[in-house]
Amino acid sequence: MKKTNITIVLILGILVFANLVSEQYFFRIDLTEDKQYTLSDATKNIMKSLENPITVKAYFSENLPPHIAKTKDDFEAYLIEYARKSDDNLVYTFINPNENEEKEREAVEAGINPVMINVREKDQMKQQKAFLGVVLELEDRKEIIPFMQPGAPMEYLLSSSIKKIAVTNKPEIGLMSGYGQASMGELIQVKTALDVLYDMKSITVNDSVTVPENIKTLAVVRPTDTISAGALQQLDSFLKNGGNLFIALNRVNGDLNNAYGSAITTGIEKWLAQKGLEVRDDFVVDAQCATIGVQQRQGIFNFTSNVAFPYIPIINKFANHPATKGLEAVVMQFASSLNFTPKDSLTTFTPLAFSSENSASMPAPQFFDIQKEWSERDFTAPHQVVAGVLEQQYASGKRSRIFVVADGDFPISQSQQVQGDNVNFMVNAIDWLSDDTGLIDLRTKGITYRPIDKLEEGTKTTLKYLNFLMPIVLVFIYGVFRMQMNKNKRSRRIEENYE
Repeated sequence: MKKTNITIVLILGILVFANLVSEQYFFRIDLTEDKQYTLSDATKNIMKSLENPITVKAYFSENLPPHIAKTKDDFEAYLIEYARKSDDNLVYTFINPNENEEKEREAVEAGINPVMINVREKDQMKQQKAFLGVVLELEDRKEIIPFMQPGAPMEYLLSSSIKKIAVTNKPEIGLMSGYGQASMGELIQVKTALDVLYDMKSITVNDSVTVPENIKTLAVVRPTDTISAGALQQLDSFLKNGGNLFIALNRVNGDLNNAYGSAITTGIEKWLAQKGLEVRDDFVVDAQCATIGVQQRQGIFNFTSNVAFPYIPIINKFANHPATKGLEAVVMQFASSLNFTPKDSLTTFTPLAFSSENSASMPAPQFFDIQKEWSERDFTAPHQVVAGVLEQQYASGKRSRIFVVADGDFPISQSQQVQGDNVNFMVNAIDWLSDDTGLIDLRTKGITYRPIDKLEEGTKTTLKYLNFLMPIVLVFIYGVFRMQMNKNKRSRRIEENYE
């Protein structure tokens, strides 16, 4: 009896010791294809830099369909890792708003609105109110993720939200002014998106005024006047000091009222050409394009019809790059093509956005035949490059990047809202140029779901029989192993008796 008590005490002691050790030296193995549950260095650095605790309130409903309920499990797994990397500066709690009216009211007042989902109950489909939102709080600052879309890039959403409320002094982004460029008001959607993590301000650059040292990235959007040689020299100095540029440039201008397009010069195209990047004075035309309204007359009636206009290409072919990941379609108007000719081994160019397979380029000037019937014979030069990154290495060891888009109007708000991906394209580009943490790489790091009903029949059959037979095979192997072990024991005992 005494021996049994000692054994129990030892086992309990070992369990307690193992539990304490596991708290300090916890680890797990991530076997997912894209290391979806392994935190990036960017996230780890953000969590280590926290000086004050962040409270995370996760408003997630219970008893949801499996593919939606998995979102909660995945999010909780992330929070566990975040808490460990933050040195206990992240505290989280899960709240079920469906539990009672008070908690539902709390969620709605916090900014988390429910969504209606379809669920099956007793062979009938019905709609259920579901909450999948998060509120992060740090002192008097608050950030809301109103809806955690299943499969969304959770690490990016969570890390960027933490960074928004943890960073008090935002990095500054400059918008160059003084040469007819787009104003802050014309880029209001871009500014709103960038203001989350950056402070965007108008910057004057000329022969005697340099770019402030605290500006990491300077945006030059749709200049219309000639930029002086002195101002261009200031841009060169800015680049040599490690700065980055975003340039959205019109090389051609189209006038639909006169159905005529011509080339324009501002001096910046010659400055880029000296670095090996030519912004051609041509029009990229694409069968994949937007439409324009054309007034037509039939009898005594006038009406407007939409006509496909290849001079307004819809770009949906992008390189695999952090600035373009996740983009679906960017609408450009009167875009030009880019061509890079290396000047030296220290300058490189990475094409990022292309026209479709049915596209071409047409030299300026051009008369627009709006009623023209376009055919495949008109699109003989596919995959025209319309955007890319020029990188330069200097003798000092510093490196600069120039993100060039051969259309200056794509991010500008005029009489109507700018298409979402047009805004995202510029925001992503500036974020990539300005953010040294690598957080932008997480934008497309979502949770990949592979429901079994989407698999091929052969694969489903294999998995079904594997799940059915594997336990039986393992039990059989274990039985054979135990039988052999017992047999060996009996053999040793017989040998010992004979001896």
